[in-house]
Amino acid sequence: MIISSDKPSWLRIVLTYSGSALHRIWLRLLLTTLLAVVVTELYIDFDLFHFDLTITPFSLIGLALSIFLGFRNNTSYDRFWEGRKLWGRLVNTSRSLTRQILTLIGPRPQEGAAPPPELADARRRLVYRLIAYVHALRLHLRDQGDLDALAPFLDAAEREALAAEINRPIALLQRLGDDFRELWDRGWIDTMHLPVLEASLTALADIQGGCERIKSTPIPFSYTVLIHRIVAVYCLGLPFGIIDTVGVFTPVVVMMVAYAFFGLDAVGDEIEDPFGLEPNDLPLSALSRMIEVNLRQRLGERDLPPLLRPEKGLLA
Repeated sequence: MIISSDKPSWLRIVLTYSGSALHRIWLRLLLTTLLAVVVTELYIDFDLFHFDLTITPFSLIGLALSIFLGFRNNTSYDRFWEGRKLWGRLVNTSRSLTRQILTLIGPRPQEGAAPPPELADARRRLVYRLIAYVHALRLHLRDQGDLDALAPFLDAAEREALAAEINRPIALLQRLGDDFRELWDRGWIDTMHLPVLEASLTALADIQGGCERIKSTPIPFSYTVLIHRIVAVYCLGLPFGIIDTVGVFTPVVVMMVAYAFFGLDAVGDEIEDPFGLEPNDLPLSALSRMIEVNLRQRLGERDLPPLLRPEKGLLA
């Protein structure tokens, strides 16, 4: 899911909680601020923590930490944006393959002869299997095994056979390839058109491979651990470094700095895998539904499900 693109007011953005990093970091932010309050209280009332420590080390570490967090977040966003581009290609390729199915598949027309009645059923079956592929890819990327979403597009026997498959989207592409071969053997696909249809299936497999690469190759764990540790040590140690300079305002300064660093750290974690179900992940359900509606309209259907709309500002 993803935050709705409807732009709210500046004040609403500032005050929003749902979908922000605050819901992930509030506990660590609270603990860091409470530590700063305790340090300030002991410093003022009990004359403790009078270290001969300047703010310079924290300035240098904070600068380096900002660079590391910026690099990591850029890497995470690159993964997010590549995932979105791949699903954009999936939208276009699905539409193109549907057009090819509806225009390139069928016997050569003979003068005065009507198209065979089974042609429309064959085209519908192929388009429905393509829609099932899109939904199966969404379930595959989100590690969801429920095949009920495919029930409107595949019969019970095919769903049962699909349940045993490890990679169900690829199995559906294989079935589409088998269908194209059967129709070519029957003479319903011209020899010049078969490579065009095969190229579309290859494009779908390439898109899926790109998505699987993003999902199966996270940012190296050691780098993530290093960033988490440096952020934690920096924010927990900050009150001791600025108490002599800031005094009673130490908790406020610590809270603002910790919010920035903890927030950037959490955002990088959240968008690293763009195919999940967190508020800032890609809206795969909405994209799948849009593809389904577009393809079924090409079949001339009118009883279509509605496009998904944001609920409480979130689009699934």
